[in-house]
Amino acid sequence: METIIVLVVIAVLGFWVVSIYNKLITLKNRFKNAFSQIEVQLKRRYDLIPNLVETAKGYMSHERETLEAVIAARNQAMAGLQAAAADPANASAIKELASAEGALGGALGRLSVVMEAYPDLKANQNMMQLSEELTSTENKVAFARQAYNDQVTDYNTYKQTFPPVIFAGFFGHSENAELLEYEDREAMQAAPSVSFN
Repeated sequence: METIIVLVVIAVLGFWVVSIYNKLITLKNRFKNAFSQIEVQLKRRYDLIPNLVETAKGYMSHERETLEAVIAARNQAMAGLQAAAADPANASAIKELASAEGALGGALGRLSVVMEAYPDLKANQNMMQLSEELTSTENKVAFARQAYNDQVTDYNTYKQTFPPVIFAGFFGHSENAELLEYEDREAMQAAPSVSFN
């Protein structure tokens, strides 16, 4: 009789540990899937930027430095996305992507400020369409980023609670997943102050 009780307790404990393992894997796969949704939208955004710059070049020949800064920031963000997509659980890759995205947002903000001085460019049909598509994509990126951050929070919270915290490291889940948080875009996109002193 005692042997049966011991076997039942061992079986219950085994199922319990397996359920913790399965939940950790499920939550990790959810945040990785959520990251892939961000990846799709960011790639679309990166594909739109060269078209935007090419359209702007015809009108903004004196703003070459600004246009080159946008392309350089886009290329840096693409490299950051590739590294993060290879392993969304890599906290440093996610931080680098967030930094690169912040820099790209700043460069696009500066481009937007400069474009204000070119009313013909703003009225260009192609530019209006590209701007609309870019805005729509930005909204999709924000939504996908929020979904990703929600999944990361669920994963981190579960693995930090008791009893999963006991087994998380043993099952290869010792590191927390990183939230994708951009630097303060409002500060980066603010128009530069101009002084005529």
